[in-house]
Order: sequence, then C-alpha cells, then structure tokens
Amino acid sequence: MADGRKGGDLGKGRDPKKDTDPTSSRALVRVFGDDSVSKTTSFYKVVEKMATKTDKDALVFKAGDHIVYPAHGVGRVTGVEVQTVAGHKLEVYVIQFDQDKMTLRVPTARAKASGMRPLSSTKIIDDALKTLTGRARIKRTMWSRRAQEYEAKINSGNIIEIAEVVRDLHRAGDQPEQSYSERQLYESALDRLAREVAAVDGCDQETARKRLAASLAKKAA
Repeated sequence: MADGRKGGDLGKGRDPKKDTDPTSSRALVRVFGDDSVSKTTSFYKVVEKMATKTDKDALVFKAGDHIVYPAHGVGRVTGVEVQTVAGHKLEVYVIQFDQDKMTLRVPTARAKASGMRPLSSTKIIDDALKTLTGRARIKRTMWSRRAQEYEAKINSGNIIEIAEVVRDLHRAGDQPEQSYSERQLYESALDRLAREVAAVDGCDQETARKRLAASLAKKAA
C-alpha cells in the first residue's frame, strides 16, 4: 500500500477491480487510510459519503498538471478516472511519478485532505532558496529523534520545511563528513527540492541542483 498514512491514494498501478468487495478492509485502507479502518463502523456509509461529497474548496487538476504529493514529491496528473468501490463510483486523479516509475490514484474528494497540492509559486521557491542560505539549526537531541523530525519534514510536502532539512544537514568542504544516515536524509530532501525547483523553472534536475548549490554556497557559518 502506498502511503497509507495520508489515506489518499488508491494504490500503485494495481488493478482496482480486486478491491471492490465492500467487505474488504484492504479496499477501505487504500481509499481512506489506516485510521479510517479503525474508526469506521460502516464501510458502505463511508464510501457513499465520499462518493457523494462535494467541496467548493476542492482542488481541481487536469491532465498534464504537475502536483506535489507529500510522500512522493513532484508528480504529473495523467488523467481523471471513475472507479467503482463498494458499488459507488469514485472520481480519482491518476498521477504518474516518472522517476519512481509509480502510479497513484487519489480520490478527487480526498486530494486536499491528503496534502496533495499545486507546484509552489516562484516566490515560495525564492523563499526556499533563501532558507538554504541561513544558519543551520541543530537541536541538541538524540540523532534518532532528529532523524524522525527530518523525515517528517521531508514527507510533509512543505517546500520550506524540506529546504530546512537540506540546510541543516548540508556540510561544507571544511566541515566533518555526514554519517550514512545523515547523507541518506540529506539526499532525499535535496532530491525533493530539486525536482520541484526543476518543475517550476522548467529546467532539468541538474540545472536545478546547481541553483541549490549556489544558494548553499552562501550559507551562513
């Protein structure tokens, strides 16, 4: 199951017909997330509510739009489909993550709640780059605790928080090398940031990484 924590996706390119059994908890998990399974008393009622829900503030995307999904970063909407779950029709966004060779299906009525969002504006991108130039803010806590906090920021979908992880874990040439786990988190955050900068600027990731490197070179000691 892809990102059950957010409860927004319908799986990674799996056959949705296999999960249309209204008694299947797997179907419920994939549509509404792990928490819904424990809190929901009626599968039918939840699916019916989702199928009939309208939200004037709902996010609207079309095929070709780039979006950001918290747990996976930048993706591209390839279309909108209608799938049948527990006898009810659900409209879903089909999202392709080319770098990860993965496809997600996110119910349109759950897009906003799942944390899915449009690409950042150029102003927010500039704010993220400015964040990279700031002084690292390292908490005096155990690494395991800090690692959890960094991972939560990376998966938040918030580009400023992702930039903070890159800033805090970056090491200049005259500083001690990163540990293996620090390096993994740093590269994960840097990749998420570079992919969104590339999508917003309309450039390749290598060019985006150079732009990030230029900002990190100005980082305060």
